[in-house]
Amino acid sequence: MIEITFPDKSKKQFSQGATGFDVAQSISEGLARVALAVKINGKMQDLYAPLNENADIEIVTFKTPEGKDLFRHSTAHLLAHAIKRLYPEAKPTIGPAVEEGFYYDFDDLHISTDDFPKIEEEMKKIVKEEIQTKRIDYQTKEEALAQFKNNPYKAEMIENLEEGLSAYEQGDFIDLCRGPHIPNTKMIKAFKLTKLAAAYWRGDANNKQLTRVYGISFPDKKELNEHLRLLEEAQKRDHRKLGRELMLYTFNDLSPGAPFFHEKGTFIYTTLQNFIREEYVKRGYQEVITPLLYDKKLWEMSGHWEHYQEDMFVLNIDNSQASLKPMNCPSHCLMFKTTNKSYRDLPVRIADFAPLHRNELRGALSGLTRVRKFSQDDAHIFCREDQIQEEIKNVMSFIDYVLGDVFKMDFSLELSTKPEKALGTAEMWEKAEGALEEALNSLGLAFQLNPGDGAFYGPKIDVHVKDALHRSFQLATIQVDFNLPERFELEYDGEDGKRHRPVMIHRAVLGSIERFMGILVEHFAGKFPLWISPNQTILLPIADRHNEYCQKVVDQLKEAGLRAEVDDRSESTKKKVRDAQLQQYNYMLIVGDKEMDEGTINIRTRQNEVLGSKKVDEFIKELLQEKKAKIINEKELHPTVEEEQ
Repeated sequence: MIEITFPDKSKKQFSQGATGFDVAQSISEGLARVALAVKINGKMQDLYAPLNENADIEIVTFKTPEGKDLFRHSTAHLLAHAIKRLYPEAKPTIGPAVEEGFYYDFDDLHISTDDFPKIEEEMKKIVKEEIQTKRIDYQTKEEALAQFKNNPYKAEMIENLEEGLSAYEQGDFIDLCRGPHIPNTKMIKAFKLTKLAAAYWRGDANNKQLTRVYGISFPDKKELNEHLRLLEEAQKRDHRKLGRELMLYTFNDLSPGAPFFHEKGTFIYTTLQNFIREEYVKRGYQEVITPLLYDKKLWEMSGHWEHYQEDMFVLNIDNSQASLKPMNCPSHCLMFKTTNKSYRDLPVRIADFAPLHRNELRGALSGLTRVRKFSQDDAHIFCREDQIQEEIKNVMSFIDYVLGDVFKMDFSLELSTKPEKALGTAEMWEKAEGALEEALNSLGLAFQLNPGDGAFYGPKIDVHVKDALHRSFQLATIQVDFNLPERFELEYDGEDGKRHRPVMIHRAVLGSIERFMGILVEHFAGKFPLWISPNQTILLPIADRHNEYCQKVVDQLKEAGLRAEVDDRSESTKKKVRDAQLQQYNYMLIVGDKEMDEGTINIRTRQNEVLGSKKVDEFIKELLQEKKAKIINEKELHPTVEEEQ
């Protein structure tokens, strides 16, 4: 007999050779039906892998991130199986799971999206055949090469593998795969092929161009339909589309990756900055302005020249190499050094909205979410070691207020540790990672570990927010850094009369203002809450004789610090209301003879709610309260299916 330990630390006896399926079945028939694989001592394995010794066991289902990846990678095999049946000359290459589903790259495949229904039908046939998958472990490379002798891409992959040569057999289809894999094709009940793209083998433009087929899959049709509904809604909310329609920002190929913010977009941008500035005053930050261009020597000192140069814009100036700065931290180190500091002066919190430039690949640029020129709500905290915990807690409180309380976004945390290429000693990294973990634990915050994904100078806490469509984005970050203070020889006078190194905490709350704004546009679908809305109020005179009164109301609103304008076009009131709704004005103020005589306005919202007549002063008072409280209309944020239709 063997002893199995479950995640809740309970234990159970099983016969030697029992499988993950047997374990799942012993818990419940329902779990056995949805089990995809099993984690044995933390390692993913096939559901029917035999258990021959005591082990910690976790049943993997679609509800877990690993389960989703496994399920969708298995669906990529299903796609390749169908393609090989329909197009025997096609050569499958790789088919991984990705954030939004899966893809598979093929050579010698010439199809269009018009062929998707036929391919999906073949995939459904394979599902109905209820084919059990079988793992094949090859003992030698020669054995594996013989299996894939007609596919040069698989052969190349086999030649590059040092160990773990395996494949999965699925009826008349065999594919190279490290596994694990779902046990039976019948489990893939809902899928959709979504798009075609061109892709180079190994991502190298010198290699042959392949056909990439994207898709998405779920264990049931209800989840697929909900995903497709959200996908349709996401297309409506695309920040590039809404940015043009609302005239917030545009892009021009003469400056790729650098958005042009128009007046209304600039209002949102600067309002976000000023909001953070107000918090800086309350939280003890000093905002500074720093240069954008630095000699190569600075980047050599910081380590960026060695670890980050390919992402920097390098220039030749004064017979020397220089670079536009991709981040603020080295310049803040220089500022810290300008005056002598004692332990009483710490912490020093330096904040900076300086424009940054990173040399992103042209093909990777995407609206506001992937740019070359941007600004961050960036800050660096220089503190004593005994102040680290308190400072991290303060930053987490800042993040929780901004993302959670103000923008009503749910978020999760990830602790990213030392990458393969890193500055500094193992001791420094251990101390920095321990400080972040201790802070999270002391705050009682759950987090996922992300091994090897820290910055090259220090580990970090990454904050992932979910928007109104439940999509995840990495925004805020906190990094603990012992390396840059060492490289820049930063010091302060300690209480013991000796010189000491400060610790450097890198932090951003919104992150890139550009990226955050792009996410906000989609999160709110352009329906911004009043305090950041560029279109707060618009006066709609019914006739020309009402224009003068409308202008007086506009002047009152502006004097109170609110945005207002008049639509005095010779159009019907109905058309003016509709146009204002399309431009997402928070409030439409309609004025006719009655309103002009009584000194009132008739108020309508962009949700088509008629609030009726109010005195102008009373309405202004209400708007100022709404603006100050940063109120978000939850009904607008999470529209129902009926409202979308």
